[in-house]
Amino acid sequence: MTNVRTAAAVLGATSLLAAPLSLVAAPAHADGPEKERSFRVAGADVDFHVEKEDGRFDVDVDVDDAKPGSKWRIVLRHDGKVFHNKVHRADSDGDIDVDKRRADTKGADVFKVTVKKVGGKGKSSTIRMR
Repeated sequence: MTNVRTAAAVLGATSLLAAPLSLVAAPAHADGPEKERSFRVAGADVDFHVEKEDGRFDVDVDVDDAKPGSKWRIVLRHDGKVFHNKVHRADSDGDIDVDKRRADTKGADVFKVTVKKVGGKGKSSTIRMR
């Protein structure tokens, strides 16, 4: 009878100790793929990144190496509808960061960014998420 109680106690203690470790070791879960496009416009580097996480999309646009203080119009579209259209000013390092969240819609989600230096030419890129 003592061996059964000892075995039960050891088994119970082991399972209690192992449970928190399994929670810590679990990897983060993302709903879908990440996609990124990079291009240059008016001497600046642009990174356009879309990731599906927790049933929503994280949409990021990073402009790097622009002239500090310069103005840039950034337009974001989701399935053809504009959800961000704003002029941003590059910081003292020449960077602009735009981070937005969008709900998932039926079918393939298509994201498009247009980046244009105010007074200059623009360029666009498209990301299709499935």
